[in-house]
Formats: sequence, structure tokens, C-alpha cells
Amino acid sequence: MNAIDACGGECQIKVKVWHDSKSVCIKVSDNGAGIGSEAIDKVFDPFFTTKDIGKGTGLGLSVCYNIIKQHNGEMDITSHLGQGTSVFISIPIGA
Repeated sequence: MNAIDACGGECQIKVKVWHDSKSVCIKVSDNGAGIGSEAIDKVFDPFFTTKDIGKGTGLGLSVCYNIIKQHNGEMDITSHLGQGTSVFISIPIGA
């Protein structure tokens, strides 16, 4: 949902899923507005949102991050203003 909300005009969302002998990996990328450097370090904080009032709770990424961590996984975000955002998730097989 964040990817769809972040896209203005023509929205492109790419999802890539793969695995190796140790992990299952997912990468979701969009061509949205991107996340500024002042916000990128806060995106996993509960209740942090850049959306307008009534448009988001700020819990989605926080909940996902904590579930992934509980399974010994990793979740990272890279973003560039005006170029989009990528979210990388890796969960160990058998977690």
C-alpha cells in the first residue's frame, strides 16, 4: 500500500522473489516520490508516518519489521527522492 500511495501519475511497482540455500528474499520497488533522509531512519518506528492525517497509522512497516525480526530476518529500505523506494526482506529458511 505504501508503494501505491507514494506513486503519482504512472505507478510502477516491481516485486522480485527468490531464494538461496539459506533464505527466502523479497524485493519490492516503486517509482514513487521516495523517502527523504530525515524520514528514512524513522520508517520502522511505531506511529511514524509522512501521510496526511487520517490517511495512515504509521504501523504497517513497524509491524512488518518486528514480525520479520522475530523470524531472524532482515528488512532494509533504500530510497532516493524523486526516484522511488526499494524494500528488501530476507527470512531464513525454516524460520
